[in-house]
Amino acid sequence: MCDVKKYSLMFEDIKQLQPEDTLQLVLEAKSEEEQDFFEMIGNFLLQKKQKQIIERNLF
Repeated sequence: MCDVKKYSLMFEDIKQLQPEDTLQLVLEAKSEEEQDFFEMIGNFLLQKKQKQIIERNLF
């Protein structure tokens, strides 16, 4: 069984990343798979921010 608390804490840490942080992670990725993973995280965070902006009628 996986350590749910560990992954929940990881999720909370990831949510705090800024766009320049995810770019740094992508640029310094050790493999294409790792690069893809960090790009997915960056896209997720961007979509979340876009959704918040649309909900607040700022777009």
